[in-house]
Amino acid sequence: MKRKVCVVVTARPSYSRVKTALLAIQEHPDLELQLVLAASALLDRYGSAVNIIVKDGLPITAKVFNVLEGENLTAAAKTTGIGILELSTVFENIKPDIVLTVGDRFETLATAIAASYMNIPLGHIQGGEVTGNIDEKVRHAVTKLADFHFVASENARERVIKLGESEETVFNTGCPSIDLAKQVLEEKEINYLELYKKYGGVGKELDLSNDYIVVMQHPVTTEYTESKDQINITLEAIKELNIPTLWFWPNVDAGSDGTSKGIRTFREKNPDVPIHFFKNMEPLDFLRLLKYSKGLIGNSSVGIRECAYLGVPVTNIGSRQNRRDRGINVIDVSYNKDEIKNAIKTHIANGHYSNDTVYGGGDAGKRIANKISELKLKYHKTITY
Repeated sequence: MKRKVCVVVTARPSYSRVKTALLAIQEHPDLELQLVLAASALLDRYGSAVNIIVKDGLPITAKVFNVLEGENLTAAAKTTGIGILELSTVFENIKPDIVLTVGDRFETLATAIAASYMNIPLGHIQGGEVTGNIDEKVRHAVTKLADFHFVASENARERVIKLGESEETVFNTGCPSIDLAKQVLEEKEINYLELYKKYGGVGKELDLSNDYIVVMQHPVTTEYTESKDQINITLEAIKELNIPTLWFWPNVDAGSDGTSKGIRTFREKNPDVPIHFFKNMEPLDFLRLLKYSKGLIGNSSVGIRECAYLGVPVTNIGSRQNRRDRGINVIDVSYNKDEIKNAIKTHIANGHYSNDTVYGGGDAGKRIANKISELKLKYHKTITY
């Protein structure tokens, strides 16, 4: 009888983080994939992941609509609470043998709490990392709720063990998103016109055959009241550089409303600045754009993970990725226009960097699936009082 593996994906970027693990679980002869989509992964304005997932041939077992409007701390807390209620019903209906959650977004805590209180073994992907903001609290909380840990680096593995987890339950599998980066690194060309046709977006259709940069900047939950000012600084820096730019929409975090308003206001006032705005892209297409760009600017973890493997220059702004393992491709700057501009200019002068395997060598998905099939799971009876 196949082992039922329920993976809960709660946001657009989380799908790229686990795509290869999902495919490996689906293809494994001893495993049955149960894919649950929840929270912002279902919302079009943040780039719904549904169409991409269906195109990739992954069946969706259940959908959980639990995002509360507001993009503030209260909405985040209530969204998490609704997630616990809804996911517990889903788990009761589909009866997984193990639940997997990924990363550190606030919605992942709902997955961890629901599975834990229902005595369902819980696996956590990408635990043990440090960033210095509220995501770190969530990540470590999920680690303590989890029974098995699929970490992305050796430092993360050591940190999870120091948190009190047994060495026998902590596996350094690498990060599944590096599997996609490995595939892209081996490709030889990109069709920019096809990407414009495929994703549309807003703004001028830029000539990307020469230099261009990519921007992805999210609000920082612990600094959410400053999100509009922070995005405005980056917008002004990019405006002054006047380099063709592809700009991607932020995550649904506290402060994303301010980030979005800053982008919209700038776009209306500066129609001639060479920036094209996208909601989202399929993971492989996004990595292809990064590979051929002159660099990524912002505070996305893709700059710390995939870009290290691809050797793409990264200008990392602010505190969102503090203390995460990083490669030589990253220059850290504050929210200062001149610092941002100087870092980008330095990267353009230096060019791409050598490939760095700090987050694995490109086989994490299969390693996670194989390890899940080997685990000795303790099947618990429902708690009664």
